[in-house]
Amino acid sequence: MTASDSKIELLIVDDDPLIADALGFFLGRDYAVTTASTRAEAVRRLRGGKQAPALALIDLGLPPTPHRPDEGFALIADILAHAPGTRIVVLSGQSDELNARHARALGATEFVAKPADPEFLRKLISRVLSFSDTSTGNEDGLIGASAAMQKLRAQLRQFANSPFPVLIEGESGSGKELAAAALHKLSERNARPYLALNCAAISQNLVEATLFGHAKGAFTGASGHRSGYFEEASDGTLFLDEIGELPLDLQPKLLRVLENGEFQRIGETTARRSSARVVAASNRDLKKEVREGRFRADLYHRLSVFTVAIPPLRDLGDDRILLLEHFRAIYAAQANLPQFRLDATALQRLLAYPFPGNVRELRNIAIRLTTKYAGKDIGIGELEAELDPANCGENAASLAAPAMASRTELITHAMNEIQGRPDFNLDATLRLWEEAYIEAAQRLAHDNMSQAARLLGINRTTLYNRIDTLAREKRVSPQ
Repeated sequence: MTASDSKIELLIVDDDPLIADALGFFLGRDYAVTTASTRAEAVRRLRGGKQAPALALIDLGLPPTPHRPDEGFALIADILAHAPGTRIVVLSGQSDELNARHARALGATEFVAKPADPEFLRKLISRVLSFSDTSTGNEDGLIGASAAMQKLRAQLRQFANSPFPVLIEGESGSGKELAAAALHKLSERNARPYLALNCAAISQNLVEATLFGHAKGAFTGASGHRSGYFEEASDGTLFLDEIGELPLDLQPKLLRVLENGEFQRIGETTARRSSARVVAASNRDLKKEVREGRFRADLYHRLSVFTVAIPPLRDLGDDRILLLEHFRAIYAAQANLPQFRLDATALQRLLAYPFPGNVRELRNIAIRLTTKYAGKDIGIGELEAELDPANCGENAASLAAPAMASRTELITHAMNEIQGRPDFNLDATLRLWEEAYIEAAQRLAHDNMSQAARLLGINRTTLYNRIDTLAREKRVSPQ
C-alpha cells in the first residue's frame, strides 16, 4: 500500500480552477484529493471511485448557473444519495445566511463563506471527520418510543425471519439503512453475513459484475475470477440501497435471483445459487417509476412482498428529543467536551421544526451545537440559526396559506418571529417568502412560467421581473 492509498478520500467541487488547484495542493498533504468542476463531473467521480470520499468540499455556485445556488443544493442531495456516509462542507461565495441554513438542512455539516483561510479549512475538516456515528447498543439499533416507532419495530420483528424480500421506503435521511440492519439483527440470520450495496454509488456498467461476479477475461480489466455480492452474502442478508437506480436491462437478472436463487457470473454459463435474503430501499416513489417505465412492474411486486415505511422525523414527536440527547452524548464524548443544554423555548422550537433533512439533519445540528456551545445553555436564538428558515414548522402552516389565517394569527406569528430571532430582518424575511412562493408555483407548473404566473395571480412579465429583482437583491446584500 502506498502513502496515498492510506490517506482519507476528499472530494473538492469548484468551478474556479485556481481555488480547486490551490485547495487540492494544500489539503493533498493530508488527504487523497479528487477534484471536479461541475455537478455532473462530481457524480461521475462518486460512481467511478473505489470508495466514497469521507468528506466533500463543495461550492454552491456551479455551472450552468454559477451565480445561483441551485446546482450546489442539488449536488448535496446527489452526494448523500450516492454516498450517505460522506460529510459535506460547503465553501461558497453564495454566502447569504438563508443559503447557508438551507444547505445545512439539506445535509451539509458546515458552511464556510469564501474567501476562507486554508489553515482554518484544514482544522475544520479534521474536526468534522473526528465525529463518527456510533451504534445505540440496543437490540434493534433504533431509538424512540413514539407510536410511529413502536409500529416500525413491530413490523421489523414480524418480517425479520421471513425469507421473502422487504422493500423499505422513506424520505432521504430518515434511517432506511438502520431499518435494514435491524431486520438482519432481529433475524435468525444475524450470525451470517450482512452486505450492503448502494446501487447509486457505482457506475452502471459495473453493477452486474458487482452483484453477480465475473470470470477471468470476461471484460477489459477482469484479470481474475471474482465473486459478487450475492455469493458473498451467501445465506445472510443483502441490502440493496437506492434500488430505483438499478439499470433497466439488469432488472430481469435480479428478478431471476429473487424467484429461484439462480444467477451467473459474467463470462460464465454455469448457474450459481444464492439463498441471501434481499432487503431493498428507495427514497423514490417506485410505483411512479413503474408507471413511467423506469422500473419493471414484476420486479417491484417481487421486492415489495413486505413493505416497511420509515416515518419522517417530523412525525416522531418527543423522539426528536431522545435522538438529540443521543447524538449530543455521543459527540460530546468523542470531542471530550461538556454537553450543551437546550432551554424550554429552544426545546419547543425544536419540536415545532419539520426537519426536512430528517435524522441526518438533526445529527448535524447536534455536531454544530456541540462544537459551538459545549457546556452552555442554548436559547431559541442560537438554535434558530441552525434551522432552515424555509421550513418554519407549525407556525409556518398559517403563513403557507394566509387566506386561511386570521389577521390576529399572522400578527401573533410575526411577534414570535421578531422576539425569537435576534437577527430578524424584515427585508430578508419578505424576500424569503416571495422566493418560496415563486419556487412553489414553478414546481407545481413544472417550470411552465405562464402557468406559474397564473397560479400566483400575476402576469408572466411581472413574474420575470420579480425573479430578476430578487436575484439582484441577493447579489447586492447578504441580508
